[in-house]
Amino acid sequence: MASIYIETFGCQMNEADSQYIADRAAASGYAVTGDAAQASVVVINTCTVRDNAEKRAYGRMAHFKALKAADPRIKLVVCGCLAEQDRDRMQGKAPYVDAVFGTRDLARLGDALVAWRSGFDDDDEDLTEQRLLVDPLGGRGDCVGDAYAHVRAFVNVQRGCSYYCTYCIVPYVRGRFDNRPAGDILAECRRAIERGAREITLVGQTVNAYREPASGTDFADLLAAVAALDGLDRLTFLTSHPKDYTAKLAASMSALPALNPRFHLPVQSGSDPILRRMNRKYTVAQYREKIALFREMCPDWALTTDLIVAFPGETEHDFEATLALCDEMRFAQAFMFVYSPRRGTPAAHWEQIAPEIGNERLRRLAAVVDRNVRAWHERKRGSVVRALVQGPSRKDRTKIAAKTIDNVTIIAPLGSLAEAHLQAKPWIDVRVDEAFTWGCAGEILGVAERYAAAREPVDARPTIDLVAALR
Repeated sequence: MASIYIETFGCQMNEADSQYIADRAAASGYAVTGDAAQASVVVINTCTVRDNAEKRAYGRMAHFKALKAADPRIKLVVCGCLAEQDRDRMQGKAPYVDAVFGTRDLARLGDALVAWRSGFDDDDEDLTEQRLLVDPLGGRGDCVGDAYAHVRAFVNVQRGCSYYCTYCIVPYVRGRFDNRPAGDILAECRRAIERGAREITLVGQTVNAYREPASGTDFADLLAAVAALDGLDRLTFLTSHPKDYTAKLAASMSALPALNPRFHLPVQSGSDPILRRMNRKYTVAQYREKIALFREMCPDWALTTDLIVAFPGETEHDFEATLALCDEMRFAQAFMFVYSPRRGTPAAHWEQIAPEIGNERLRRLAAVVDRNVRAWHERKRGSVVRALVQGPSRKDRTKIAAKTIDNVTIIAPLGSLAEAHLQAKPWIDVRVDEAFTWGCAGEILGVAERYAAAREPVDARPTIDLVAALR
C-alpha cells in the first residue's frame, strides 16, 4: 500500500502542520508509517529558528538521498520554514529533492499527494533489497497511529507573526499574522475530540494576539468557545507574547476550569537595553506587571518562559539582570538558548558574542533556573497527581511517561498493568515519590477514562517470579 513517512523539526506549529499533511495523505489512500525505508513519500517538515535545526534538516536530506538512490520511485519532499526560506536555493543544494513546499503551500502539498497516489501500486510491495539495506541514520516518524496518538491534538489558530523581533525568522518565512476563522478552529477541535483527543493545544507564534477580523473574536473569546465544547477534557495554548496579555485574557484564564494551569510567557531577557535591541515591545517593568496580574488571577498556576543569552550587545551587567529576574520569577520551566544568528534577520548582521562566553552564561543561567524548576517539582512529592499518558518511557519501556496538567513529566513503572488498559483509560493517578530537575517519579495508583472521572484502582507494582527468585 502507498505510505508516507513524516519527520518533523521545530515547534508545535510544525507538529500541527505535519498532522494536516498526514490527514490529507490518509484521505488520499496513504498509510502513515514510522519507517522511512517502507515509505512511498518521505516528508521532512523543517525548522529554521536556530542554525542547528537548519543543519539537521540538510543532514536528513542527505541521509534520505540514499533511499532515493536505492529506489528512484520514492518521492522526497521538504516543507516548513527552511523550505520557505531556501526555496530558491534548496534545489541547488539538494537536487535529489523532488518537491519543496513553503509554509503557505500545505494545500498544494496535499494536492501533490493526491496526484502522486496513482503512481504507487497497492499490490506492489516495492521494497527492494537495496532499500531495506539503507539505514536512515536514526530519526522518528511523526503522526503514526500509535496507541496514544489520539489523546492529544495541536490546532493552529494563526500563521505567521507581525512583531519582527530582530532575532526571529518567523515573519519572513511564515508571513504576517493570518488568523484562521473561529468557526474553522472550532470545527477542527470537534473533529479531534471525536477522534478521542483528551487534550487540545491551541498553537500560534503569538497565539494571544489572535483576533478574527470579521467578528472581532479575540483570543479570550476563542478560549471560552473551545473550552465549552462537549467531550473536551483539557485545553492549553502556546506561545503568548507579553504585549497581548490583557486583563480580559487573565480573567478568562481564571474562569475556565478546563484550562491547564500552566502559562508560557517568554521574557527572553531581563535587561531593558537588550529587550529594545530584540524589538520585544515591552520593558522588564511591564513584564513584571503582567506577571503580577497573572499571579493575582491564577495563583496556583505554573509559569514557564523562553530565555536567550549572549544576544549581540549583551554585557555582563545585562546578563546578571536576567539572572536576577529568573530568581525573582521562579519559573517552573524555561527553554534556554545561546543566541544563534539567523540569515535574513537584523541581529545576524550585528557584532556577535564569542561562543565560549555564550556557553558559560548558559551554564550559569541553567543553575539558577534549574534550582527553581526542582523546587516546583519538589512541591509534588508525597501528593497524588493526575497525568495524561504519553507512551512508554524512552529510557525504560517497563515504565510509562505522562504529563501533568501543569506540564511536568511523570515516570512510573507499568508493573502488571497492561498497556491496553492505558490506551482505553489514558489518565493515570500517580503517587509522587521522587522529584528531579527533569520531572517526577512515582507509583501508579489508578487509571481513568476522562480527566474528571473517578479513578479505577490498579496494582502497578512489579510482579515477582517466586520460582525464579528461589533458584
